[in-house]
Amino acid sequence: MNKQVGADIRALRKARGMTLKDVADVVGRSTGWLSQIERGNAAPSVHDLGRIAEHFGITISFFFRSSSRRPEEQGIILRAADRMPIGSHETGLVEELLSPTLSGGFEMIKSVFAPHSDSGGMMAIRPKEDGGVLISGTLKMTIGSLEVALQPGDSFQFSGTEYSWRNDGDEPAVVIWVVCPPVY
Repeated sequence: MNKQVGADIRALRKARGMTLKDVADVVGRSTGWLSQIERGNAAPSVHDLGRIAEHFGITISFFFRSSSRRPEEQGIILRAADRMPIGSHETGLVEELLSPTLSGGFEMIKSVFAPHSDSGGMMAIRPKEDGGVLISGTLKMTIGSLEVALQPGDSFQFSGTEYSWRNDGDEPAVVIWVVCPPVY
């Protein structure tokens, strides 16, 4: 197991505002143990890693997304074949993390919004900045009190504002997002 696993666990924990103790308690381990994992000085068992993944709402394979690649690529390059979907078609939104690591200052995400789907209301305000560009399809976004209809090539950027999305079209809408700081 490489050091990227620990860095990803740390980034997930911090993005969710959790302490070492919070996550260690979920796994039934000590904070010292988790600290060693996050620093890359120890490796979690598959069972422990599975519990951590479940707690963060991801699959365990997320932590191994580039493990078969050359060590010098890991954390720098994420090959298309190594990306994994996050979310489900039932919710109307499937995302892929495009960033090779979660420990940087921002993350890139590919979001695919199913036809005739919506966010189910405004997303809570979080201390982050969002930006993106619509690659294909059409998408309606409400950002604060502003409602806009996006066409391919249109981009957006906002910070600390509630928002929602809706795809009224018959085709999936694809957006490349940039989020700072990372939230996944």
